Amino acid sequence: MSVLKQRASELGVSIRIVPPLDPRQLEDQPLGLHGEHQYMNAGLAVALANTWLERQGHLDRIHVKDHGTLPDQFIKGLSIACLQGRAQIVPDLQVSSECKDTSCPLVFYLDGAHSPESMEICAKWFSHVTKKDAAQPGPLEQRRSGINSKKILLFNCMSVRDPQILLPRLLDTCAQKGLCFDQALFVPNQSQYNKLGSHASPPPGREQIDLSWQLSLQTVWEDLLRGKKGLNGTSSSGASLVFESLPSAIKWLRETSQQNQSTSCQVLVTGSLHLVGDVLRLIKT
Repeated sequence: MSVLKQRASELGVSIRIVPPLDPRQLEDQPLGLHGEHQYMNAGLAVALANTWLERQGHLDRIHVKDHGTLPDQFIKGLSIACLQGRAQIVPDLQVSSECKDTSCPLVFYLDGAHSPESMEICAKWFSHVTKKDAAQPGPLEQRRSGINSKKILLFNCMSVRDPQILLPRLLDTCAQKGLCFDQALFVPNQSQYNKLGSHASPPPGREQIDLSWQLSLQTVWEDLLRGKKGLNGTSSSGASLVFESLPSAIKWLRETSQQNQSTSCQVLVTGSLHLVGDVLRLIKT
């Protein structure tokens, strides 16, 4: 902020600090983008739209209400806004189609967080929505009475990121919210082997796949679990797995869910926007 203020002074322009949007301004409509931090982004979007409309001379096209709520056009835009891979919940349709019950035993919670700050926000979101799903079943996940849930982390981050910062932030924030992971899976990105949008498969030869980075991520995770002295409710032995490819991890998750449909697998996919994109392509094809 000090840099922004200094630069604004050098340029002779004003700087305005926009407060987060007050939820009451939405007339009971939820934001299309999930997470408490999105009210800050929504406040900025409203301020930006108002500034543009004013400078273009279009304010007369917006009906401003007397009771302090936003114009209908603004409310509609904020309520239907979507961003794939950010706080996105996707049930696995392949597993749900084979399940005799109406519930989906495998649900992916996608968030491409890849910084310490976004990792903390991701952990808060995942903790909140999984608790909310359990308390108030919705159309995405109709829960049976007495059904168990299993929290699984599917993770990869680029080698330029520091897992010694990212993973503790994720684990600690979840623990503060009362959430513990039952298992962690570490995989290379599918797009590591082929161009985005390509339908080509990763190289078949096991010897061609370098998993040294994923194994180092697993080591960091296991060390964290040992340091937490069983914080996740399981021993560190067997609490994590490394897969040679993302498709093999998805296959394992599906088979695990189909074998035990009385347990709902809630899979948090995070650490890389590439990983989230790859998972979306795999589970929707």
